[in-house]
Amino acid sequence: MYTDIVDLREFYESGLGQTAQRMIRRRIRNIWPDVRNQIVLGIGYTTPYLRPFIGEADRVAAVMPASQGVSFWPAEGPGMVALGDEADLPFGDNTIDRVLLVHGLEGTEQLRPMMREIWRVLAGGGRVLAVVPNRRGLWARADWTPFGHGFPYSSSQLKQVLRDTMFVPERTRHALFMPPLRSRVLQKSAPAWEEVGGRWFKAFAGVTMIEASKQIFAGVSRRAAHQPVKRRLIVPLPGGAAPAARITVLRNTITGTMTGNDPVDSSQPYPRT
Repeated sequence: MYTDIVDLREFYESGLGQTAQRMIRRRIRNIWPDVRNQIVLGIGYTTPYLRPFIGEADRVAAVMPASQGVSFWPAEGPGMVALGDEADLPFGDNTIDRVLLVHGLEGTEQLRPMMREIWRVLAGGGRVLAVVPNRRGLWARADWTPFGHGFPYSSSQLKQVLRDTMFVPERTRHALFMPPLRSRVLQKSAPAWEEVGGRWFKAFAGVTMIEASKQIFAGVSRRAAHQPVKRRLIVPLPGGAAPAARITVLRNTITGTMTGNDPVDSSQPYPRT
């Protein structure tokens, strides 16, 4: 089940949530440093991470699952958020360039339908970036944060999910190495935790981030698909002749002559060898 929208908003308004937002947002921008002239879509609860793309991307939008709830965003200007079914996205085929998936994969009860919909709306050269709680990390055990709810993933598990739903994992990143505590001292030292953890303790990161591309299968030309299948003609021969003898009988039968110049009498059985 998804975390309720009220709990998500309260977390990201807290000091711990603001720190987590900055650390994850930094990694996202490292992966997607330039989204100019592209359409960016967020699925789940992605509004804390979409703001840097406003004004840079051609268009930014977010879809929040109905079982989670929705909140208006951004506070200024027209709304960019829609409440919808993650297994039935309100977009056309091949229309989205970037899909950001945060607080979505670990809570959905429609994993494959949701990933199939993402595959459908994603353009041929598009990318999906999945951000999920790391199974080995401390944040997956901190149920006072949204990362402590739902189903956490290891890097290998997340890659397998992407492969099974027709995506090709391209690169993996990790973030959120500081302990999930409300201590202000820890929050101020979060950049140092990220620096040390990113070098030596990647397996214990709070979240795993994998960027994947849309897998496009090779097509079959219409002409090749309608060509008749050539089958080998097999002519049964009577008797228990050896292979060489069977070939001789078959050749004589086709040419209309037996061994020598004798005509073939179709009323007589084939000679046995």
